[in-house]
Amino acid sequence: MEKIDVAVIGAGVVGLAIARRLALSGREVLVIESCDAIGTGTSSRNSEVIHAGIYYPPGSLKGELCLSGKKMLYEFCQSHGVAHKKVGKLIVATNESQISALKNLLQTGLNNGVDDLHIVDANNLKKMEPALRAISAIHSPSTGLVDSHGLMLALQGDIENAGGMIAFKSPVNGGRIENDAVVLSVGGDQPMDISCALVINAAGHGAWDIAKSIDGIDKKTIPPHHLAKGSYFLLQGKAPFSHLIYPLPGSASLGIHYTLDLGGQGRFGPDVEWVQNMNYDVEQKRADSFYSSIKNYWPEIPDGSLVPGYSGIRPKIQSPNEDAHDFMFVPDTSGKIINLYGIESPGLTSCLAIGEKIFKMVK
Repeated sequence: MEKIDVAVIGAGVVGLAIARRLALSGREVLVIESCDAIGTGTSSRNSEVIHAGIYYPPGSLKGELCLSGKKMLYEFCQSHGVAHKKVGKLIVATNESQISALKNLLQTGLNNGVDDLHIVDANNLKKMEPALRAISAIHSPSTGLVDSHGLMLALQGDIENAGGMIAFKSPVNGGRIENDAVVLSVGGDQPMDISCALVINAAGHGAWDIAKSIDGIDKKTIPPHHLAKGSYFLLQGKAPFSHLIYPLPGSASLGIHYTLDLGGQGRFGPDVEWVQNMNYDVEQKRADSFYSSIKNYWPEIPDGSLVPGYSGIRPKIQSPNEDAHDFMFVPDTSGKIINLYGIESPGLTSCLAIGEKIFKMVK
């Protein structure tokens, strides 16, 4: 039987960041990935936004790790040559009934330690974004964009330079907790059992099934798993805004917002569609609700300007009728495995801070 010190299951941005941190600490690390490349799941299907840390309840893991992760991520991108840009964000109120919620959101951000937020009035908004219709907004200058694939390649490079390895096309089919190790049954072209001193289950949507398949994990510690699909539409024509534009958030997402990629392509999304299956198709008919929402802050959006782009499916712990849940890092009582659940937004922003958090948990 093969033996390894640490196995990290999942080569998404969070799994890679955890593996990097552990490899840099001197541990022998193997990343086990069921697909044939890094970041093929949730990590490659998002807005690529570096969040400031505004939305999350003070004291939550999301609030803590987003704030520290943002600083770490900007520094990492600078040192590793990963494409990124601070573009700033405006969270807008389009009518008087939203002003109170906007002020409450500002206070949440300030309570989280985001110290560069300020309110912009209608006159200054018109100067900043002439096409925008809003009566007030929170300006977040530290919000930015990152090339998520470039980020994951840089994380992979650090892992391999530190002696770590990634095994692709290697699904985890089950396992068991023994007295001195976790034994994983790994499939693929050359199926084998691997004995691991420590396992980090960072498999995204797959984390639930993997945890259920490992004998010795208390199944009562596994939370519910819900699928919240978010579709994105690309904007044909010139980008209307230089900042990211966000409406006030809902319970399951940050609303249909305007972002752009580092090449300047404008896009809107995501919406929220609770689904039962992992289907990434984007239906043109969903554009109707997009136009209706976008016109609240950009009344002049041209008809027929939205074309289907891509979609992502967020691994939710909450049900459709519940408020948002926090990240969950669940150590088994054996101390040999940590399962990560509900790693959605701001997981990309928080990835390096999550790596540091897990490192401290297992140190």
